[in-house]
Amino acid sequence: MVNFPAICQQPKVAVLLKKLTTVISLIMALVFSYNGFAQTANGKADVVASEFSRNSVIELARKLAEAPYQPADKAPEGLASLDEATYQQIDYLDNVAIWGETPTQFSVQLSAPGFIYNNLVDIAIVENGQAFPITLSETSFSVPNEQINKLLADVGRFAGIKLHYPLQQEAQQDEFIVFQSASYFRLISKDQVYGASARGLAVNVAQPKGEEHPLFKRFWIEHPSTNPPTIVVHALLDSKSVAGAYRFNIYPGSPTKVAVNVVLFPREDVSHAGLAPLTSMFLYGGLDRSEQRDHRPAVHDSEGLLILNGKGERIWRPLNNPHALQISAFLDENPQGFGLIQRPRDMSHYQDLEANFQQRPSLWIEPDGDWGKGQVELIEIPSDSEENANIVAFWQPEQGLKKGVPFTYGYTITAADDVPENQDEPRIVRSASDQKTPDDAKQIIIDYRNVTTKEIEQITVDASISAGKILATRIVPNPHVDGARVYLSFDPEEADAAELRVQLTIDQQRVAPTWLYRWTVQDWNNAL
Repeated sequence: MVNFPAICQQPKVAVLLKKLTTVISLIMALVFSYNGFAQTANGKADVVASEFSRNSVIELARKLAEAPYQPADKAPEGLASLDEATYQQIDYLDNVAIWGETPTQFSVQLSAPGFIYNNLVDIAIVENGQAFPITLSETSFSVPNEQINKLLADVGRFAGIKLHYPLQQEAQQDEFIVFQSASYFRLISKDQVYGASARGLAVNVAQPKGEEHPLFKRFWIEHPSTNPPTIVVHALLDSKSVAGAYRFNIYPGSPTKVAVNVVLFPREDVSHAGLAPLTSMFLYGGLDRSEQRDHRPAVHDSEGLLILNGKGERIWRPLNNPHALQISAFLDENPQGFGLIQRPRDMSHYQDLEANFQQRPSLWIEPDGDWGKGQVELIEIPSDSEENANIVAFWQPEQGLKKGVPFTYGYTITAADDVPENQDEPRIVRSASDQKTPDDAKQIIIDYRNVTTKEIEQITVDASISAGKILATRIVPNPHVDGARVYLSFDPEEADAAELRVQLTIDQQRVAPTWLYRWTVQDWNNAL
């Protein structure tokens, strides 16, 4: 009788068995993975694969830029005309989620075209350097009626992708990042809800010639890694003036981070190119008060723009919902970071039981390497609805993009509760206004956390205004925020607008972020 345990213990046999076990494991993983997407491929098992690498996307973008721009294919009218309520009833089925039945913690669900999501995109998954295209079938979605099901199956393509991972607890798959609509993508960390969005590229935002809306028209999703948990998404961007290859290395968690690498191929010169753009909503709060009766003290996805410039200076600019379009530029060289920040994390600040603004993410951009000269640009658009994304921020390179010259850059975006920096450093936590001084002067109040009583005794408040004059400043302890409060009164005289700047210094050295704000007579009068 053959003693199999004894044979297995022999060195050569043990090595062979170990290799065989590895091969079997790989085969099983591929089988599981294929099952995760074969169901969406119209039931066909003869999916045609193609070789894939990062260079594949770069070469596609290069060739795309050499050809005339072709608009994206659109969903048919029967889907485009769906109202929001009907569209929300279209659900991707859990049992066809890509990698949903595999050992990996990630799964991918796909978005149906329709309603306002009418650009059709192509999607493939990548296994061992091979890309397998995904197509939509009649068994991909749960739908409100058979007519919609047939329209979706006839189209056979999708509107975007949604990635899932157990953010909250091990047994639960939570959506944490979604790519849908033009080049927009939204991401959250543990205990957050969607708020501010990121974009692949912004072109001619708020410019007279009109904004372009670049589109991610193709996606490739690599098989996830488990150590560390990460998933890689590649995207092909196209627009009238530029094509591009994007690689998103996505790390879910607390916080979720995405490392982005980009190669752009301009079809023409682009003087107003916005890199690492962020989009958010600010209706009112802080300095900008509601003009309507509303029980909520504040309504916004982001409270302020924070910049860490190339010289190491931190700049805090409270957001505003202006009565006229406002564009602010912050000149810099080699910025260290910028982002749209949602600082208040207490529900009492918002008093909204449904929106949960206190759980909206702060989005922070950290450039890879030197970005050279340029400016962080902030665009504030008048809005009368919290449904409108009226805030845009991005980096604009000084020289723009040049036709035929590839442009390469990278950055990391973090979905944090607050900007990822030393939480013990002084920071601005509130900005407000009133007109209750004895001489009826205009007054700004700024609260700083993490400023000690000893520092307050030494601090000088350096304030300036671009038009009019500063009347008085003073700083007092504010124990309720473990810091200080600054009072600033000013007179703009005859000016309709003025730029205000406040710095706290000790021996001429900055000890807190620089506070900036654009005052306008119209916004001030309507806020009082």
